[in-house]
Amino acid sequence: MHASSTPAANRLLRALPAADCRRLFPQLEAVNLRPGATLFEPAAPAQFAYFPVNSVVTLSYPIGQGAMAKCCSIGRDGMVGVSLFLDGPEDGNRAEVESGGLAFRLSAAALRAEFHRAGALQRLLLRYVYALVTQSSQLCVCQQHHTVGQRLCGLLSRAFSEANGKVAFITQARIGELLGVRRESITEVASRLQGARIIEYCRGQITLLDRARLEERACACDRIIRRALAAVSQ
Repeated sequence: MHASSTPAANRLLRALPAADCRRLFPQLEAVNLRPGATLFEPAAPAQFAYFPVNSVVTLSYPIGQGAMAKCCSIGRDGMVGVSLFLDGPEDGNRAEVESGGLAFRLSAAALRAEFHRAGALQRLLLRYVYALVTQSSQLCVCQQHHTVGQRLCGLLSRAFSEANGKVAFITQARIGELLGVRRESITEVASRLQGARIIEYCRGQITLLDRARLEERACACDRIIRRALAAVSQ
């Protein structure tokens, strides 16, 4: 099996000690996530946790009257389903596949059993929760103090990292939802990035041409978020 097709391609799972991997990996199931598929729905009991490899999952949260706001994306640095081991409420978020690809899923019962062993996975997942809190806090600051251009560059920087590649499948309308701005603003900034040969955009597919210059144009929030996520598995 190719290295990118194993559970160790997810950075959280790769950080586990060998003994934990031998016990946990046989319980993981490889699944191909389809773009647009819903993994969790508010008020519906979750059956599995997901560890993305080259797929990206977006979390949305209720904002009243049945509406949902997209908040953050999860890729190979993390996992989807923290409420399963934190015993959180079932009426929380919605998890939708933003970019299709491979993930490994683990039953809710198996995840809880492993977490309550109070071993390496528990410590790793609690560190990951702290990184998620850092990300959410930083994104709130970012929305208030940084330009649409800076925020878009940061979002794309993380998207390419999460998908582990140079191609991200995401529409301008989706980006607008994630950043909470009009699509026209995204179109304007994306056009400038394409003109500068930093990205290439065509029908919902964004290709990375120059990572260094993309990261230079992002605000400091992007570096803080990526550093917090990377520290979980170090």
